[in-house]
Amino acid sequence: MGEVENSISKCRMIFFMPNCIKILITLVVALILNVQALCAAEVDKVIIQGNKSISIETIKVFGDIQKGNYSERDINLLIKKLYETEFFSSVSAEIKNKSLYINVKEFPLINQIIFKGEKAEKYLEKLDEYLTLKESISFSKDKLNRDVNTIKEFYKQAGYYFIDLNVDIEELSDDKVNVIYNLAKGKKAKISKIYFVGDKKVRDKKLREIITSEETRFWKFISRGKFLNEQRIKLDERLLQNYYINSGYYEAQVNSSSVEYQEGDGFALTFSIQAGKRYKFKKVSIDVVDGIEKKYFLELNEPLLKVVGKYYSRTKLQKVLDQIDKLTVQKELQFINHRLLETLEGNDVVVKIEIFEGPKFFVEKVNIVGNNVTNDSVIRSEMIVDEGDPYSEVLLARSVNNIKAKRIFAAVDSKTLPGSEAGRKIIEIKVEEQATGEIAAGAGVGTQGTTVGGSVSENNFLGRGIKLESMLELSEESIRGKLSVTNPNYNFSGNSLSFSVQSIKTDRMSDSGYESTDTGFSLGTGFEQYENFFISPEFSVFHNKLETDASASSTIKKMEGNYFAAALGYGITSDKRDRKFQSTDGHITRFYQSIPIVADVPTLVNGFEFSSYQQLGEDIVGSLRLYLRAANGLDEDVRIGDRLHLPAKYLKGFESRKIGPKDGDDFVGGNYAAALGFNASFPSLLPEHMNTDVNLFLDTGNVWYADYSGTVGESNTLRSAFGISANWFSPIGPFNFVLAQDITSAGTDVTQSFRFNLGTTF
Repeated sequence: MGEVENSISKCRMIFFMPNCIKILITLVVALILNVQALCAAEVDKVIIQGNKSISIETIKVFGDIQKGNYSERDINLLIKKLYETEFFSSVSAEIKNKSLYINVKEFPLINQIIFKGEKAEKYLEKLDEYLTLKESISFSKDKLNRDVNTIKEFYKQAGYYFIDLNVDIEELSDDKVNVIYNLAKGKKAKISKIYFVGDKKVRDKKLREIITSEETRFWKFISRGKFLNEQRIKLDERLLQNYYINSGYYEAQVNSSSVEYQEGDGFALTFSIQAGKRYKFKKVSIDVVDGIEKKYFLELNEPLLKVVGKYYSRTKLQKVLDQIDKLTVQKELQFINHRLLETLEGNDVVVKIEIFEGPKFFVEKVNIVGNNVTNDSVIRSEMIVDEGDPYSEVLLARSVNNIKAKRIFAAVDSKTLPGSEAGRKIIEIKVEEQATGEIAAGAGVGTQGTTVGGSVSENNFLGRGIKLESMLELSEESIRGKLSVTNPNYNFSGNSLSFSVQSIKTDRMSDSGYESTDTGFSLGTGFEQYENFFISPEFSVFHNKLETDASASSTIKKMEGNYFAAALGYGITSDKRDRKFQSTDGHITRFYQSIPIVADVPTLVNGFEFSSYQQLGEDIVGSLRLYLRAANGLDEDVRIGDRLHLPAKYLKGFESRKIGPKDGDDFVGGNYAAALGFNASFPSLLPEHMNTDVNLFLDTGNVWYADYSGTVGESNTLRSAFGISANWFSPIGPFNFVLAQDITSAGTDVTQSFRFNLGTTF
């Protein structure tokens, strides 16, 4: 029994030891606090010494200094607060005879910040925005170190990876200094090679079309994509990731991108890709929680069934989620949220969309931060949820996506903060500005002649989200120039407003004896009337001048002179494609009409276009295109400049503008034009190292009827041709060639069995 009692006693001691230690620590802390309280000294007077630029009252505010009792802990806290201002290189404090003596030594003031080695004003202005050290504020070594890192990162983002930077601090009288940054930027880092490695499933040529970075070539003297840029690389990673996921590769990962410097050649940029399996939608369903009327969402059953059996695509799911959001607004279902639950079953994805009622909060305020160039209004105009609205995570996410879609920011993030009272939220939208201007140039040479041109564009003109573009193109027969301005959200109406001025000069004196000049302007708008249904009215005014020489036909000579025309046009478009770039599914339909209002020779123009896309196999996409145009003179015959020709892309196998009505040796165009084409692309037909896409085509078309003369020769024969086209990404630029065999043609037509074009951007 004694041994048992001893064991119990030991156990009790072990059990109670932690509690005893806690009690002991508490007593010690209390004792220390009491000792500090007893040791606190009374302060009747505050004396601050050593300050020159900063007033005594300001120092008192910074350190929360006032009369009263001060312990050692209070003095240490006071010193810490003054150091945190970063105005003082040293701070000390002590109490003598009920007086608190505070001695400070201020950092010197910055007289001037000088950049040696940088003359570009655009860089100097940006650096002034980003740096923390500025003229007339206190110098701090900590801030200087941060600014040095900021400068290096700034130039790195601009493509200067070999920057040499050192700093001189020039001491002046009156406790002032000059901060001198000595810069040697070196040359911009260029991308010599771009590699795609891993289980990528997709050919390099296709992936190069997706990313914005590009390999350096001697003719790319304007292109910015050839320079190494971290922001651009991150964008490329996102573009690749989205492409794979929207192509069915549900588990695809762009794991990393590596950059390696190759001496004398530049940088090699490598994207590591793991595509994984390709999945299809097995089932997509909606689960509406109890308490929400399920009948509101019955109309979603049809679009859900349409995606079943097709390759997985985040974009297709997003369209369904957008429809849910619209329904919640239409039915006034406040605080409704949804979430996706996705599970894999073999090679399929099962998706369940849960619709539920979220917490009931209202938006108190929306704060926009990070926009140094872009106006707040540009960002707020894309917000679906606004101040005073019910808070919805779904609508906030859509708002962020809308802002990203403007493509004028490097990054867009959102944060939700507590409001001033219960039931309210503050939304903070943080954006990161980026360069929004672009310069592009291009050239092409081929059987159709030589073309050179260039453009300068700005997507955020004056920080108002306005798109500004100028373009100049020169070919062997024509000169085209255009300046256009577009406000995508005019007066916050959700409608775009565009204005353009253009001039086209066509010189055919050498072969047809005439020269035509068209100069004018247009004013238009555009808006989405219904989902994927767009309307774009336009008003245009043009002046045409036609000059001829002795070699022109008599009919063309009769049209010589100056002509004025003002017309009202409009376009109606239904766009149901899965994506606008490299579509693989869906269709787009467009009707266009131009109605003359005031014209010397009034002409009514009608047009209809239809394109449909269908995935015929894992790597095969089929397409069908229909093109219809009609130009009818209302009082007089249609002028030669308004007559119709088929664009070369709609009727391969024939020379451009060399079919249809003919006046002597001149193909003068017709009142009507039509084309129907079938195309099948085979991107994997040839080995990948050949960098070549192959397409099979069958084109049919015709241009007929000329109303101005009974002597014009023409044929109503339906023209048709079949053949093969290839796009080769050659070392000197993209090379396109067409081999075609005409099936049916008229005797006056000029056929073309081979066509090529070599074009590139600079």
